[in-house]
Amino acid sequence: QVQLVESGGGLVQPGGSLTLSCAASGRIFSVYTMGWYRQAPGKQRELVATITSGGVTNYADSVKGRFTISRDNAKNTVYLQMNSLKPEDTAIYYCNADLTYHTGIRYSRDNDHWGQGTQVTVSS
Repeated sequence: QVQLVESGGGLVQPGGSLTLSCAASGRIFSVYTMGWYRQAPGKQRELVATITSGGVTNYADSVKGRFTISRDNAKNTVYLQMNSLKPEDTAIYYCNADLTYHTGIRYSRDNDHWGQGTQVTVSS
């Protein structure tokens, strides 16, 4: 009923840039906080950045000054601009959203909805 579809991942050299996108689709009524998380091999999933519907942002210390999160509320889409990429940024990046949607019968709140992930590899 609701999907978060990420795009924009790929292979990039150290120091390069990538922009990830995540679009929410389906019977969406409202989208609140959206965010990006990542999981490297053998590690736990970790926060990268979040943004509220009002535009308030929060970043992990490891990406501050290099990554920028933004969103287009009209398109229910969140972006992650990643600059000065490092090998340690290599991970699967997941989109997350807190949203309300219609099931066909009633409205329902899902405050932890995930996308399928997109691979980002930083390597020379």
